[in-house]
Amino acid sequence: MPDTDSTLRGPISKKLKEFTVVDMDVHIHETPAALAPYCEMPWRKSLEHLSTVPQRYLDIPGFSPNLSVYPSFPDSGGDRRSTVSSASQMRQDLDSLGIDIGVLFPDALLSHASIKNTDYAVALARAYNRWMVEEWLDSDFSLKGAILAPHHDPHAAAGEIMRYAGHDNVVAIYLPTSCVDPLYGHRRYDPIYNAAQDTGLPVTFHSVGAIHPVFPFNLQGFETGFANHIISHPFSLISNLVSLMETGVPVRFPNLRIVFTEGGIGWVPWIMLRMDKEYQERRRDIPFLKDRPSTYVKKMYFATQPIEEPEHMADMATFISLFDGEDSVVFASDWPHHDFDHPNKVLQIPVEDKVLRKIMGGNAIRLLNLNESVT
Repeated sequence: MPDTDSTLRGPISKKLKEFTVVDMDVHIHETPAALAPYCEMPWRKSLEHLSTVPQRYLDIPGFSPNLSVYPSFPDSGGDRRSTVSSASQMRQDLDSLGIDIGVLFPDALLSHASIKNTDYAVALARAYNRWMVEEWLDSDFSLKGAILAPHHDPHAAAGEIMRYAGHDNVVAIYLPTSCVDPLYGHRRYDPIYNAAQDTGLPVTFHSVGAIHPVFPFNLQGFETGFANHIISHPFSLISNLVSLMETGVPVRFPNLRIVFTEGGIGWVPWIMLRMDKEYQERRRDIPFLKDRPSTYVKKMYFATQPIEEPEHMADMATFISLFDGEDSVVFASDWPHHDFDHPNKVLQIPVEDKVLRKIMGGNAIRLLNLNESVT
């Protein structure tokens, strides 16, 4: 593993080399042309038609014409690569960042949940999963995949989970949280959670910045991307976490493993304590919960990116301790997006090395049932 890389921002710290680093969120670039051969008819024709206009990837009949997604990569002329289009390039990038294992998520399909046409959404998910497995996972054992579960049709989503659960490099299920209606606590999604629990694959709720008429994405009141990006990512995770709790998903599926990514972790102790407070006052609304919400939250996993950067990084250690995060916080970089976090940034949190070892890789290895020897 190289010590430095001029493009990816400097040297890998000596401390980082002591750890097995598992990145719970790196993004691969899927294009219509790449997915078309893997897509079933008639939707293959749509992807072939769109192959020359990648920026209009999802702009076909059946897709919400009012969706506004803030671009991940501002055209600033900087040196940060906006996309990664091959397994070999991803491996080179992760080596340069000091990352041993990367869990793959899409780019354009972060907004998959906003598609209104169920047949198209299912076809896209199937095509993406086939493409990811054949083009990325089968060529590099250090790249792991989160399969896209099309929540539009929970039974089809469960079928995708069962189809890929036996693949050595498929380690998680991806549920996009943008523009989801109803929220993920609704019982219509129970087939997804049944399949996830039966296969042992964790469900990863991944946020994205989007504006949509559906709560909690109706952010038209803000005037800037600055405001929308602040609110959209953590709020979509918070809303879905509360939804899971109010309908008793952790009770109905006690062995379901849940991950929240791309919202930072500073919000976790606040919403956990807020739910505990409401539980004491409104327990009559949720009699099926066998304990305080914090009991269930402390069994969930939370990815670091974008890691908060308070004036005193000791505050981050306090945040983590409030929800027993030593055993549930997992590192994520969000590479190669413009606001990605270098692993060195997380190393600034003043906790013991044994805690950093867990956060940088140990917790993810346990969560994903990885064999540490693969690194």
